[in-house]
Amino acid sequence: MSEAVTRSVHSASTSPGLLASLDPLLREWLPRQRWFAGKGRPVTGFSLVSATEVLPLNSKLGLLHLLVRAHQPLVPTQSAPSHPADCYQLLLGVREALPPRLAPALIGRPAQGPLAGRTVYEALHDARPADVLLEALRERARIGELRFERDTRQEIRGNLVPRLMTAEQSNSSLVYGDTFILKLLRRIVPGVNPDLELPLALAREGCPRVPAPAGWMLADLAGDTYVLGVLQPFLQGASDGWDLALRALAKGEDFSGEARALGRATAEVHMALARALPAVTMGRAQMELLTDGMTERLETAVQSVPALRPYAPGLRSAFDALADLASEGETWTAQRIHGDLHLGQCLRSPSGGTSHASSGGGLWSLIDFEGEPAKSLAERRLPQPTARDVAGMLRSFDYAAHSRPRVPGSTRTGDATSDLSVVPGWADACRAAYCSGYAEASGRDPRTDPVLLRAYETDKAIYEVVYEARHRPDWLPVPMAAVRRLALPERP
Repeated sequence: MSEAVTRSVHSASTSPGLLASLDPLLREWLPRQRWFAGKGRPVTGFSLVSATEVLPLNSKLGLLHLLVRAHQPLVPTQSAPSHPADCYQLLLGVREALPPRLAPALIGRPAQGPLAGRTVYEALHDARPADVLLEALRERARIGELRFERDTRQEIRGNLVPRLMTAEQSNSSLVYGDTFILKLLRRIVPGVNPDLELPLALAREGCPRVPAPAGWMLADLAGDTYVLGVLQPFLQGASDGWDLALRALAKGEDFSGEARALGRATAEVHMALARALPAVTMGRAQMELLTDGMTERLETAVQSVPALRPYAPGLRSAFDALADLASEGETWTAQRIHGDLHLGQCLRSPSGGTSHASSGGGLWSLIDFEGEPAKSLAERRLPQPTARDVAGMLRSFDYAAHSRPRVPGSTRTGDATSDLSVVPGWADACRAAYCSGYAEASGRDPRTDPVLLRAYETDKAIYEVVYEARHRPDWLPVPMAAVRRLALPERP
């Protein structure tokens, strides 16, 4: 259909008792979700941002779309947030009773309110609600405050069988018939989200390295627009770079051909973004802010992880060296970048083989342009030197090299354990090949600016140390090995 379809919204979703009736269920269910960001802190309450009945709640199958703020106490080191609490997108199915196939999706049965006595569950596990979302995108529907848009040049067929992806991720994804994938964002903030903005910009440039959005889901609330989800072509049979790297390591195979091709793909995306969106020049003042931020993060990290203390002077020298160059008048170009680039954000399609991949035959794609979720939307949309993305990928090769599956044949990230003696030289070969591939496509080798690259890699390694110390202590030796290397005096 060429025109948007507007659907009326029923009144049960606006009942004042709705959120109160769901509160005890959500307090127990929400913290258990992989994408919930406030783990380790109790939920003290919820406030309603938006409630929309996508399917009437008084029917046999209801579908309720919620945006709710989860209120939690601040941690001692956390400054006051710009919003009183994180806002989450929830899609709740409502039935009289759940069939056995949906038992794992159960949230609970409200004891009061408009849903009293009915069963509430995570709707994304259910084919019918998933179908409704795709149909709304096809129709460019408007349902209450929800708005579904699409690229009319791309056909979105109906009757595509949906399935929920079960891989651990910070959002939720539905695959439709191996044709499309709908990424539903979970932590929602108002404004232009780079996960939609950048792929749309790259599509306008005709960049084949990033799947072009076919549709997107928005909410218009109090003068603000919230990006809720993005529908893109599904790369059937593709493997992510992390899995491919670990498979190569397990078999003792060289990965430098793939790394070179991935370097070319990264450069092509950077060049397309530079054409599509404005770039800026970073001089002394801008670089001073950058290096001050890096130094501040180092000082905070040393307080959190005492093991960093002996290496702090050497690590700080990486930032001081960059500040010295800026004070001498050197400048850098900053542009829009991926912002959170690592092997898991890259997919290689199954067509062709390693020989094609080694020559950069267009098999690698970059995905997930959301940036670091912990940063504000404004920070994620700032132009930055491309070296930041390059440094992220170099650190990812290092992680892969020091990871060995516990179970033979397993390549899942969570099954790996650090082993600092595995495949000597593997990471160095990948890092060199990646930079060479980048230079082949862009004409500029990232290694020709070693001070900038070292500063960004050092900043990333410090972040990794803090993360691993807090969440995965068994992995701490991996970034600590990088810290020891990066803290050494810079070779002339």
